[in-house]
Amino acid sequence: MVYLNFTDLNEEAQNRLLENSKKDVERKFGDSIRKYVRENYSCFETTIEEEALRNLYSYTFIFNV
Repeated sequence: MVYLNFTDLNEEAQNRLLENSKKDVERKFGDSIRKYVRENYSCFETTIEEEALRNLYSYTFIFNV
């Protein structure tokens, strides 16, 4: 069995997974994040990206070789 970390992947795979994670985070927590951004005067895109990176490490990666 091979265990890979997000940083072990090539740049293209990292970008694709990050985009998927952003969509996932926005779908699950979008309203909460928007409320947080309004209350704390921060940037929505930056907050989504930070949460997407955190979310990536909760994924279990399965690869077909």
